[in-house]
Amino acid sequence: MGRLLVACEKSGIVRDAFIKLGHEAVSCDLQLSDAGGPHYMGDVRDILNRGWDMMIAHPPCTHLAVSGARWFEEKEREQEEAIQFVQLLMDAPIRRICIENPKSILSSRIRLPDQVINPWMFGHPEKKATCLWLKALPPLFATDVMEQRNQSIHKMGPFKDRGERRSRTFPGIAQAMSLQWGRYLEED
Repeated sequence: MGRLLVACEKSGIVRDAFIKLGHEAVSCDLQLSDAGGPHYMGDVRDILNRGWDMMIAHPPCTHLAVSGARWFEEKEREQEEAIQFVQLLMDAPIRRICIENPKSILSSRIRLPDQVINPWMFGHPEKKATCLWLKALPPLFATDVMEQRNQSIHKMGPFKDRGERRSRTFPGIAQAMSLQWGRYLEED
């Protein structure tokens, strides 16, 4: 049975979807996990070389997302560091990798994503284009296409934890990842 690292995940949503199916999965974030469970609190760079078979990474998008393009000029250093961090994750010595991020400058600075998904494809009536950069993993196929498509994530008010709320993985997407990609952990 293979081992999964879910990098930059505080919520535990993706990690727990894999654990529910019997897989060994550990989340990692600079903050404590919201859901408890197997979690490394610290810098993912400290544990990248621990023999993982798969990694699903959600690197911070603050300095990368095109939604913040109007501030790009003011944060060139932070943006360059964020790009280097994503490249480090992509180059990690892990056989199968998914990097998840919104539409961002990664498409022009590193490479185009392998797939763009939305929550409405996985049982949530929500629009939120999410790019996936994949290594040795197939694209996800839609599991529950919703006709109603809201933009409540985009229109979310100025909450204290707005960024954290906007970055949470929808459970339907996490379930699709675990069901469709979990078999590769069984092979490893």
